Amino acid sequence: MSSYEQLTAHYQTISHFNHAQAMLGWDAAANMPTGGNEARSNAMAELSVHVHRLSTQPQLAEWFDKAENESLTTEQTASLREMKRQWLQATLLPEDLVQAQSKAGSKCEHAWRSQRQENDWTGFAKNWQEVVALSREEAGIRGEALGLTSYDAMLDKFEPGTTTASLDVLFSEVKTWLPELIEKALEKQKTESIIMPSGTYPTAAQKSLGLEIMKLLKFDFDHGRLDQSVHPFCGGVPSDVRITTRYDESDFVQALMGIVHETGHARYEQGLPKVFSGLPVGEARSMGIHESQSLFFEMQIGRSKEFITHLSRLSGDAFNAQKDPVFDEDNLYKLYTRVDKSFIRVDADELTYPAHVILRYEIERDLINGVIEHTDVPDIWDEKMKASLGITTKDNYKNGCMQDIHWTDGAFGYFPSYTLGAMYAAQYKATMKNTVDIEAAIKSGDLSPIFQWLSDNIWSQASLHTTDELVKRATGEILNAEHFKRHLEGRYL
Repeated sequence: MSSYEQLTAHYQTISHFNHAQAMLGWDAAANMPTGGNEARSNAMAELSVHVHRLSTQPQLAEWFDKAENESLTTEQTASLREMKRQWLQATLLPEDLVQAQSKAGSKCEHAWRSQRQENDWTGFAKNWQEVVALSREEAGIRGEALGLTSYDAMLDKFEPGTTTASLDVLFSEVKTWLPELIEKALEKQKTESIIMPSGTYPTAAQKSLGLEIMKLLKFDFDHGRLDQSVHPFCGGVPSDVRITTRYDESDFVQALMGIVHETGHARYEQGLPKVFSGLPVGEARSMGIHESQSLFFEMQIGRSKEFITHLSRLSGDAFNAQKDPVFDEDNLYKLYTRVDKSFIRVDADELTYPAHVILRYEIERDLINGVIEHTDVPDIWDEKMKASLGITTKDNYKNGCMQDIHWTDGAFGYFPSYTLGAMYAAQYKATMKNTVDIEAAIKSGDLSPIFQWLSDNIWSQASLHTTDELVKRATGEILNAEHFKRHLEGRYL
């Protein structure tokens, strides 16, 4: 057996344990009783340590050295590159730090679920302090080894090759035109009449409607399922994708579009090449590329007038309200393209969403780089919310700095992926229009031509290429935020 073959066998073993870990995490969020948290945290921490040991075994260094001198195909060379990238990431961290982070993250996240509801910043901050300290320790280790700043080292975990320098330029540019665009959209909106949902929309009916939409989006139910959790997410593995949403019986709008969003993540996972199953090269390229799929589904497809036509019919049927003017096509389109300066990121409209992301990016960048402390976050959050959206979160922690799950387990460096994904999605559509009649495909109810383009250019490519190479092969250029700006102007002005 060649060294390359030994490596592939080893990484497929690791993937089996990651599979188990993913299912334990999904169950903790969707099914587990609160009393099971301590035992589950310990089990997941033990599993994290085991995976870390597998990922850092001494013989791997020798296998990588030998494999680099073996005769490999282009795809095998890419596979070796991705295995080595994960190996280098894993070997940087000591085992006790990995275990400490897993325990601290599980403890903080579990407590957050009730602390957020109670607006308990003091209780949350006690747990979060340890998460931040351990994350800074990790960032320092990674930064020193990779020759990066602390935050760039964390960013590299989610967006390989992306740096604070590039994001600062990109987001600073967005901040020059976004506030004015928001104000213009709000002003335009004042001239439009809209009927807001005012009835009761049973959870069971919302779930049934969501399942119908997932069928329209060609979700593979033989390899995945829909469940309910506090925070919507997509988890599991490509052969068994688990997505969740949350329901509000007074408002069907957010849960439904949450399902569309998570289905985009799921279709990407389900579309990854099976020939590379269990290998790093067969995984999603980056979190920004992953978000580009969910946001393509939600924003480019889900909020289009053509898709809203289907939504109008299916919603009327699901709630037995075919004559309810709320479900009229034009009214639903206004609902799903309504601009509002709101507190909650996951409920934010497409236009104000980048402001929520940029705020979080700037805070976590300074937090991990040691410019600010965790106790400073609520006040800084309030200042930035007032500056970007004109609303205050003073003493409103649950709708301010405690609203997201990401920071509870130390996922610093993740937030930029959301706006990067929105930009990539707009760029895909601009390119796709050259060969696919997107509007006609959506209107017909057969979205296959759209999904075929995504499969050919994104899903099937997995991590064979760097992010810039992947995007350039698909669209002819690396990320160009101008496509995003044009998309927003076209839809909202």
